[in-house]
Amino acid sequence: MFCYQCEQTNQGKGCDRFGVCGKDPVSAVLMDSLLHLLKGIGWHAAKAGTAGLEDREAGIFAIEALFSTITNVNFDPDTLEPLVRRAAAIRDRLATMSGACSCGSGSHLPLDPATWTPPATREALLADAAQFSIDHRGQLNGIRETGLEELVTQGLKGAAAYADHAHVLGHEDPALLAQFLQILGFLAVKHDTGELLGKALEVGTLNFKVMEMLDAANTGAYGHPSPARVRVTPRKGHAILISGHDYRDLYELLKQTEGRGIDIYTHGEMLPAHGYPGLRRFSHLAGNYGSAWQNQQKEFDAFPGSILMTTNCIQKPRPSYMSRIFTSGLVEFPGVIHIADRNFASVIEAALAQPGFAADEPEKLITVGFGHEAVLSVAPAVIDAVKSGAIRHFFLIGGCDGAKPGRDYYTILAESVPSDCVILTLACGKYRFNKLDFGEIGGIPRLLDIGQCNDAYSAIRIALALSEAFGVGVNELPLSIVLSWYEQKAAAVLLTLLSLGIRSMRLGPTLPACLTPDVVGILSEKFDIMPITTPEADLAAILGTGSR
Repeated sequence: MFCYQCEQTNQGKGCDRFGVCGKDPVSAVLMDSLLHLLKGIGWHAAKAGTAGLEDREAGIFAIEALFSTITNVNFDPDTLEPLVRRAAAIRDRLATMSGACSCGSGSHLPLDPATWTPPATREALLADAAQFSIDHRGQLNGIRETGLEELVTQGLKGAAAYADHAHVLGHEDPALLAQFLQILGFLAVKHDTGELLGKALEVGTLNFKVMEMLDAANTGAYGHPSPARVRVTPRKGHAILISGHDYRDLYELLKQTEGRGIDIYTHGEMLPAHGYPGLRRFSHLAGNYGSAWQNQQKEFDAFPGSILMTTNCIQKPRPSYMSRIFTSGLVEFPGVIHIADRNFASVIEAALAQPGFAADEPEKLITVGFGHEAVLSVAPAVIDAVKSGAIRHFFLIGGCDGAKPGRDYYTILAESVPSDCVILTLACGKYRFNKLDFGEIGGIPRLLDIGQCNDAYSAIRIALALSEAFGVGVNELPLSIVLSWYEQKAAAVLLTLLSLGIRSMRLGPTLPACLTPDVVGILSEKFDIMPITTPEADLAAILGTGSR
């Protein structure tokens, strides 16, 4: 195996024996096989023209398959191998439509993705798949080009996760599904650096449209987020902790636990659910407990006598509490109970069998729910505060959290932001500082929690509205963007920001391993993107010289 798709990859270079995330070598190689065949699906869909690109089965399958390969989603070879077999069948069906035998002279991948047939046995399949692993392709075709292909792939994976969240709420767009297939087909043949960078930005544009669709799906189902106070300490009683991103699963769990004497606590990226009127109307949506999902094990140890259900991501659980963990959606882990149909009776019975919290802890509250509608409704007050000098600068400090040392940078930075500045935050990185008291400026909270990572769409809407109000471009606003990344959804958001021409962003804790130094140089020259340094130095540069 070889994998470098997440920030915590071994030594910042790549996992080649066992994933730091817990991914086993067999699962990793099966994912390589699945991605290889997805490129073949995209190739034949494009060659088949309109008929192929409008093939809904192929488009929806591509979304689900890409999502299944994201960090901490699927660790189960017995569910991944059937996906490989199904991918081959869909590819071959499309091949009869396209009339193309292979990728021809443009193919630069061993075992042409347009024609490769996975062997019948897993052992032989894994032997074949070693030929198109990332490190082998890098040796054959160049580390730089392979790295850029992986950047495009990572962005597609992140966009696919958001597209799947929208899909479960009944929202899909044939044009976006076609674009996923087109980009996968692009990856089936060789391209130069410029073409690959251009395609990476196209992925960013695609992801913006997907996030817009997901925003419409969430607000259509549960209303527009509005500010809400959320308890972050437990109260006495039975409890279920729900993690991940999927509001549909949370909604179904809330309906099925109503009147059962069980409190539902959100965790990680589920915290923004409290901002939605259609979700917080349930009185047993008791609060939020714990921080980012990378710390599931630590948090679960501190969540005694209760049940954890995760909807989109899971770390390798300790054997001592695997019996108290359930997964839903596309999340799979061997030995953990998986619920595929949103019938959560087994989760409910398990929660009732546990003692839950023995007593109330002292109440502590934080505020969430500053989506684009909520922020823009008070835009005149914000604009007046900027014009009067009451608000000097905006900081967007957001992105993924993780367990690797060095992420206290974001806490220190947030704590160091002067009192005449406002902090916008989103995604699970905010758990580094969202329980701190930042106060207000003229009634405007200094910390505005915009929501999940996909709510970068809201942040962009807010920035564009301020840009229009002040009559300047986004890059001329008193706004600095400091991002943390961990996995592929963050890569998709970064590509979206770059595709919109947003410059001078700082990224950390490290830069993606797939980017070679010369590619980092190109991004630095074109977009002035830069790695974080120290909180003190970066803050001085932002406020002292005007660099963003």
